[in-house]
Amino acid sequence: MSVRVEKRPDGVALVTLDRPDRHNAIDLATAAELAALWADVRRDDDVRAVVLTGAGDRAFCTGIDRSADVPQPGSPYSLDDPLRGIGPKAADLWKPVVAAVGGMACGGAFYLLGEAEFVVASENATFFDPHTSYGMVSAYESMLMAQRMPFGEAARTALMGTAERLSARRAYEIGLVSELTPPGGAVTAALRAAAVIASYPTEPVQGTVRSLWAAKEAARAHAHALAPHLISLGSLPPAAQAARFAARTREHRVR
Repeated sequence: MSVRVEKRPDGVALVTLDRPDRHNAIDLATAAELAALWADVRRDDDVRAVVLTGAGDRAFCTGIDRSADVPQPGSPYSLDDPLRGIGPKAADLWKPVVAAVGGMACGGAFYLLGEAEFVVASENATFFDPHTSYGMVSAYESMLMAQRMPFGEAARTALMGTAERLSARRAYEIGLVSELTPPGGAVTAALRAAAVIASYPTEPVQGTVRSLWAAKEAARAHAHALAPHLISLGSLPPAAQAARFAARTREHRVR
């Protein structure tokens, strides 16, 4: 199992991506575990709030594992994206989710951050989107971040690729992060906030979560409808993406 779940007596479930040797990157098995987990939490009345984090201190999540093999249909009008189902909203879960970020959060991690109610981060957290560097369109990730950050900041993060990282301090200043903690303190702070929320009547809490997301749904649905075409038409072929990824990995090792 690559996702650990601790259901606490205060009504909070602590969910931990547990692949620290892979920077908590999401392979196909992990994606399936997350989808099943949110369905389980949705049905468990003892869980009233969730904290989502990553194991270790190097990364919250670095997106999809590059070893994952995802065959694609030969059409620009459809796309098989295993990360579309890893977030709580994709499972129709309206119990509040607080993300606790330490270390790197990049690329496909934005599917998770984009579907959390708010983000707590430690001072060593960094946020970046490597898609353009590897010849890929940043579609869903950018769409999600454009609803969480000022447009200019979302655009800079998406377009600068691996050349620039958004610091935890800057993420806090622009509102992506709601609370900043010393290194190693994000989970404790997130659990504290989640416990407060879990102590309230769950129906009003879930109704409030649903109301907040309703304010964004029309724009989000329209944007997501375009995403498969943008990715299919704009991204380099997989072999070219892999070559760019390998080249940039070699550059980082030399440095």
